[in-house]
Amino acid sequence: MAETLPTTPAPEPEREPELDETAIIARDLIRFDTTNHGEGRSNGEREAAEYVEARLRAMGLDPVMHESAPRRANVVARIPGANPDKPALVLHGHLDVVPADPRNWSVDPFAGEIRDGMLWGRGAVDMKDMDAMILTAVGDILASGRLPERELILGFFADEEAGGLYGASWLVDEHPELFAGATEAISEVGGYSITVGGQRAYLLQTGEKSLLWIRLVAHGTAAHGSRRVSDNAVTKLAEAIARIGRREWPLRLTGTTRELLAAIAGALGVDPEQVSPDELALATGSASGFITATLRTTSNPTLLQAGYKHNVIPDRAEALVDVRTLPGEEDAVLAELAELVGPDVEIEIVHRDVGLEAPTHGPLVDAVTHALHVHDSEATVFPYLLSGGTDNKSLSRLGIAGYGFAPLRLPDTIDFPAMFHGVDERVPLDALVFGRQVLRDLLLAY
Repeated sequence: MAETLPTTPAPEPEREPELDETAIIARDLIRFDTTNHGEGRSNGEREAAEYVEARLRAMGLDPVMHESAPRRANVVARIPGANPDKPALVLHGHLDVVPADPRNWSVDPFAGEIRDGMLWGRGAVDMKDMDAMILTAVGDILASGRLPERELILGFFADEEAGGLYGASWLVDEHPELFAGATEAISEVGGYSITVGGQRAYLLQTGEKSLLWIRLVAHGTAAHGSRRVSDNAVTKLAEAIARIGRREWPLRLTGTTRELLAAIAGALGVDPEQVSPDELALATGSASGFITATLRTTSNPTLLQAGYKHNVIPDRAEALVDVRTLPGEEDAVLAELAELVGPDVEIEIVHRDVGLEAPTHGPLVDAVTHALHVHDSEATVFPYLLSGGTDNKSLSRLGIAGYGFAPLRLPDTIDFPAMFHGVDERVPLDALVFGRQVLRDLLLAY
């Protein structure tokens, strides 16, 4: 009789941690592929919007859905406030995301995977995390039988990643009544923690750079690739692109950036007049990836397109350039760009939007600071100018002052700005819980 050898039991699969509702909602939203390719091309946001609409209805609300184009869906809901004498507050997020190439990722970007105490996926920080925090914070308030201090207008928009033409901008133009009575708004890319001089601080986004998306077009002579052709569209474009890409724009501080640099200097114990703005920005660690870009205009070539065969010289070449100017400098920058590209290259404006600077002091900033202190007694709040843009640009046309406050307490080891539009986007699970609690307390008090 053959001897029976003992078998080694198979290892048990790693158990998924019990998830807070905020992480569950954010994970669910990530699993909707809402990729926005720009120029009107999108996978569509309808399914994600329907999910949000169902969540809002389950809270007893009466949301409305508006489609600016087939499957480009936006959801808006109102919640009465305990104090009807106060103006309404818009709390908004977007449901679309930028593309993600799965070949470059460690995980499926649309699987919503939980790994190493973090939620991974496209939109984990931009901005399905905040969408989930809005839903759970508001849900907590309503489930307790209370009301927010002031009336809330909840907005979940399409197309933010392409300028909002099918989302917030369209709603502002076509349905401005949705935002009646609101004077302020809160959305993304602010509220996350940084460490400066050993102290934790939270960046409150109080402004945004202006946005200029331009297309460069060069024309030339079409010919066989073996010929000697000096009128080459690709060469003209390449020379213009190189000049723009290498342009070192001059330093210029706005009221917001001056205040931020003074706060950084105070945390470091240095004289801001004796340390350069760039050095102060770099002292914020990974956050400097955003902050250094707010000290000057930036002009980054992002796409080149020309030709259709190796041995054919094309008669047209195009490039896209992402230009972000400081508020009020748009026309001057456009004039300089025209000089840089020269007479042989045309500039077409694809999309242009305003720069913003909201007050860095006042009741809202005080309320944000207090809500953070409740959950992090060490918290200090620094105002900052966002190098990118949000749907607050569209709402500003209705006189609504926009802020970025998606509160996240983060470990020093995470390069948070790199997550925006980056590879392996992820957010800590405990940061989502923190954000839910801070946002809830803010809405109850402000």
